[in-house]
Amino acid sequence: MPTTKTEVSEEKEDVSHSPIKDNITNQMENLTEGQKDFEKTDSLENLTDSNFLVEANYFGKEGKIVIQQQKYQDQLRNKGFGENFNKEFLLSNLEALFLLQSNKIRILNKTEEFDFSSFMKTLIKKDKKLLTKYLVYRDLRSKGYVVKDGFGFGTDFRVYERGEFNKKTSKYVAIGLNEGATISATTFANMIEEVENMGKGAVIAVVERRGEVIYYKTSKMNFSENRKSKKRDNNDT
Repeated sequence: MPTTKTEVSEEKEDVSHSPIKDNITNQMENLTEGQKDFEKTDSLENLTDSNFLVEANYFGKEGKIVIQQQKYQDQLRNKGFGENFNKEFLLSNLEALFLLQSNKIRILNKTEEFDFSSFMKTLIKKDKKLLTKYLVYRDLRSKGYVVKDGFGFGTDFRVYERGEFNKKTSKYVAIGLNEGATISATTFANMIEEVENMGKGAVIAVVERRGEVIYYKTSKMNFSENRKSKKRDNNDT
């Protein structure tokens, strides 16, 4: 597996001096600078319909992004966005940001309409890991995968191959880490083991300082006793 600058330490997890924290402004600028290229990429082929523009209402107190009209719900569902919950069709924060950055949604509350930057700043106040999550989510989604919230490891996602969402279970779980962050070896190993126990492939998504995402496939390995070597050592004595 390729070497990554993300450190796995036997020490207690400590992300207080993570480079991602020190470079949030830089990454936000990179998101803005990359807007035009992002809109042009053909990886958004499933969103190129010029008539595909939905409206959503943001309820900040409840933290909900609600799609009211049925026709919009159907459009989004067919493209792997949103879920029904308590008789409402809701988008996740990451789904809404992705659609907003690709100019496929209008998000309004009682007093204003959000653009991408203002909505990111609004949401990040409640979730300090949102930028990291979004960079991973956007990269996977723009590559054609359907991406949904994971299983509570912190920054993780269920990742579905093209055409498999709502037909098969997710094939991978992607776990986002910031370049330079420190995580204990025990925590890291336990995450990988839990993912593999679910029958899924564990993928570590490392977010570099400039926002690029590099992926590393991982697996847990146990070394059995080397009996031949032990036998040779006994013969030597």
